[in-house]
Amino acid sequence: MDYRPMRLLVLDVDGTLTDGAIYMGPDGEMCKRFSAKDGLGLKLLQSAGVEIAILTGRRSRIVENRAAELGIARVVQGISEKPAALRQLAAETGVSLTETGYMGDDLNDLSAMCLCGVRACPADAAPEVREICQFVSDFPGGQGAVRQFCEAWLKSAGLWETVSPRPVSAQ
Repeated sequence: MDYRPMRLLVLDVDGTLTDGAIYMGPDGEMCKRFSAKDGLGLKLLQSAGVEIAILTGRRSRIVENRAAELGIARVVQGISEKPAALRQLAAETGVSLTETGYMGDDLNDLSAMCLCGVRACPADAAPEVREICQFVSDFPGGQGAVRQFCEAWLKSAGLWETVSPRPVSAQ
Protein backbone atom coordinates (compact mmCIF):
# COMPACT_ATOMS: atom_id res chain seq x y z
CA MET A 1 0.00 0.00 0.00
CA ASP A 2 1.31 3.44 -0.90
CA TYR A 3 1.30 5.88 2.01
CA ARG A 4 -1.41 8.52 2.17
CA PRO A 5 -1.92 10.67 5.29
CA MET A 6 -4.85 9.62 7.48
CA ARG A 7 -5.91 11.23 10.76
CA LEU A 8 -9.48 9.88 10.82
CA LEU A 9 -10.77 6.45 9.76
CA VAL A 10 -14.51 6.08 9.19
CA LEU A 11 -15.93 2.56 9.15
CA ASP A 12 -19.12 1.03 7.89
CA VAL A 13 -20.44 -1.82 10.05
CA ASP A 14 -22.47 -4.44 8.17
CA GLY A 15 -20.16 -6.12 5.67
CA THR A 16 -17.03 -4.31 6.89
CA LEU A 17 -16.74 -4.75 10.67
CA THR A 18 -19.09 -7.76 10.39
CA ASP A 19 -19.65 -10.44 7.78
CA GLY A 20 -22.87 -8.70 6.79
CA ALA A 21 -25.11 -11.36 8.33
CA ILE A 22 -27.75 -10.24 10.80
CA TYR A 23 -28.96 -12.95 13.13
CA MET A 24 -32.53 -12.41 14.33
CA GLY A 25 -34.21 -14.30 17.13
CA PRO A 26 -37.93 -15.10 17.35
CA ASP A 27 -38.60 -11.96 19.38
CA GLY A 28 -36.71 -9.66 17.02
CA GLU A 29 -33.46 -9.58 19.02
CA MET A 30 -30.37 -9.18 16.86
CA CYS A 31 -26.83 -10.51 17.01
CA LYS A 32 -23.78 -9.51 14.99
CA ARG A 33 -20.37 -11.15 14.84
CA PHE A 34 -17.25 -8.97 15.15
CA SER A 35 -13.61 -9.99 14.73
CA ALA A 36 -11.24 -9.58 17.68
CA LYS A 37 -8.43 -9.21 15.11
CA ASP A 38 -10.18 -6.19 13.59
CA GLY A 39 -10.55 -4.75 17.09
CA LEU A 40 -6.81 -5.05 17.76
CA GLY A 41 -6.02 -3.43 14.42
CA LEU A 42 -8.22 -0.46 15.34
CA LYS A 43 -6.56 -0.18 18.76
CA LEU A 44 -3.14 -0.09 17.06
CA LEU A 45 -4.33 2.69 14.74
CA GLN A 46 -5.64 4.64 17.73
CA SER A 47 -2.28 4.27 19.47
CA ALA A 48 -0.71 5.88 16.38
CA GLY A 49 -3.02 8.89 16.78
CA VAL A 50 -5.67 8.01 14.19
CA GLU A 51 -9.22 8.73 15.36
CA ILE A 52 -11.85 6.10 14.54
CA ALA A 53 -15.52 6.77 13.75
CA ILE A 54 -18.43 4.54 12.77
CA LEU A 55 -20.99 5.51 10.14
CA THR A 56 -23.83 3.04 9.56
CA GLY A 57 -27.26 3.00 8.01
CA ARG A 58 -28.76 0.71 10.67
CA ARG A 59 -29.36 1.38 14.36
CA SER A 60 -28.16 -1.15 16.90
CA ARG A 61 -27.18 -1.21 20.57
CA ILE A 62 -24.77 -3.96 19.57
CA VAL A 63 -22.79 -1.41 17.54
CA GLU A 64 -22.84 1.06 20.45
CA ASN A 65 -21.50 -1.65 22.77
CA ARG A 66 -18.73 -2.70 20.37
CA ALA A 67 -17.73 0.92 19.79
CA ALA A 68 -17.58 1.57 23.54
CA GLU A 69 -15.46 -1.55 24.01
CA LEU A 70 -12.99 -0.23 21.42
CA GLY A 71 -12.99 3.36 22.72
CA ILE A 72 -14.73 4.73 19.63
CA ALA A 73 -16.66 7.82 20.72
CA ARG A 74 -17.99 8.95 17.34
CA VAL A 75 -20.79 6.62 16.25
CA VAL A 76 -23.39 7.80 13.74
CA GLN A 77 -26.22 5.32 13.17
CA GLY A 78 -29.44 5.18 11.21
CA ILE A 79 -28.38 7.49 8.40
CA SER A 80 -29.24 7.17 4.75
CA GLU A 81 -27.16 10.10 3.49
CA LYS A 82 -23.59 9.02 4.27
CA PRO A 83 -21.77 11.85 2.41
CA ALA A 84 -23.49 14.52 4.55
CA ALA A 85 -22.76 12.59 7.75
CA LEU A 86 -19.13 12.15 6.65
CA ARG A 87 -18.72 15.88 6.04
CA GLN A 88 -20.21 16.54 9.49
CA LEU A 89 -17.72 14.12 11.10
CA ALA A 90 -14.83 15.81 9.30
CA ALA A 91 -16.03 19.23 10.48
CA GLU A 92 -16.45 18.04 14.09
CA THR A 93 -12.97 16.51 14.19
CA GLY A 94 -11.24 19.25 12.22
CA VAL A 95 -9.81 16.65 9.84
CA SER A 96 -9.89 17.34 6.11
CA LEU A 97 -11.53 14.76 3.87
CA THR A 98 -8.13 14.38 2.18
CA GLU A 99 -6.78 13.04 5.49
CA THR A 100 -9.86 10.91 6.14
CA GLY A 101 -9.96 7.20 5.42
CA TYR A 102 -13.15 5.25 4.76
CA MET A 103 -13.55 1.49 4.79
CA GLY A 104 -16.83 0.25 3.39
CA ASP A 105 -18.18 -2.60 1.34
CA ASP A 106 -21.32 -1.75 -0.57
CA LEU A 107 -23.02 0.69 -2.90
CA ASN A 108 -24.43 2.78 -0.03
CA ASP A 109 -20.82 3.59 0.98
CA LEU A 110 -19.62 4.54 -2.49
CA SER A 111 -20.47 8.26 -2.64
CA ALA A 112 -19.00 8.90 0.83
CA MET A 113 -15.87 6.89 0.05
CA CYS A 114 -15.23 8.93 -3.10
CA LEU A 115 -14.86 12.05 -0.92
CA CYS A 116 -11.99 10.55 1.12
CA GLY A 117 -8.26 10.54 0.54
CA VAL A 118 -7.86 6.94 1.71
CA ARG A 119 -10.31 4.25 0.58
CA ALA A 120 -10.30 0.59 1.61
CA CYS A 121 -12.66 -2.37 1.42
CA PRO A 122 -12.97 -6.07 2.27
CA ALA A 123 -12.34 -8.71 -0.41
CA ASP A 124 -16.07 -9.36 -0.78
CA ALA A 125 -17.03 -5.72 -1.37
CA ALA A 126 -19.17 -4.76 -4.34
CA PRO A 127 -17.14 -4.52 -7.58
CA GLU A 128 -17.89 -0.79 -7.83
CA VAL A 129 -16.41 -0.27 -4.35
CA ARG A 130 -13.31 -2.39 -5.03
CA GLU A 131 -12.70 -0.37 -8.19
CA ILE A 132 -12.24 2.96 -6.33
CA CYS A 133 -10.18 1.65 -3.40
CA GLN A 134 -6.43 2.03 -2.95
CA PHE A 135 -6.52 -1.00 -0.62
CA VAL A 136 -8.59 -4.15 -1.15
CA SER A 137 -8.15 -6.67 1.65
CA ASP A 138 -7.49 -10.34 1.02
CA PHE A 139 -10.13 -11.08 3.67
CA PRO A 140 -13.91 -10.72 3.65
CA GLY A 141 -15.75 -8.33 5.94
CA GLY A 142 -15.80 -9.29 9.62
CA GLN A 143 -12.94 -11.74 9.14
CA GLY A 144 -9.79 -9.66 9.50
CA ALA A 145 -10.19 -7.21 6.59
CA VAL A 146 -10.08 -4.17 8.88
CA ARG A 147 -7.03 -5.55 10.71
CA GLN A 148 -5.18 -6.13 7.45
CA PHE A 149 -5.90 -2.57 6.32
CA CYS A 150 -4.82 -1.08 9.67
CA GLU A 151 -1.56 -3.01 9.56
CA ALA A 152 -0.87 -2.10 5.92
CA TRP A 153 -1.50 1.59 6.58
CA LEU A 154 0.67 1.60 9.72
CA LYS A 155 3.51 -0.04 7.78
CA SER A 156 3.16 2.43 4.89
CA ALA A 157 3.30 5.29 7.42
CA GLY A 158 6.44 3.84 9.02
CA LEU A 159 4.61 3.40 12.35
CA TRP A 160 4.28 -0.39 12.56
CA GLU A 161 7.46 -0.91 14.59
CA THR A 162 6.35 1.81 17.02
CA VAL A 163 2.86 0.47 17.77
CA SER A 164 3.09 -3.31 17.36
CA PRO A 165 3.83 -5.34 20.49
CA ARG A 166 7.23 -7.01 20.59
CA PRO A 167 7.86 -10.48 22.00
CA VAL A 168 9.65 -10.61 25.34
CA SER A 169 12.73 -12.82 25.31
CA ALA A 170 12.88 -15.60 27.89
CA GLN A 171 15.85 -15.15 30.21
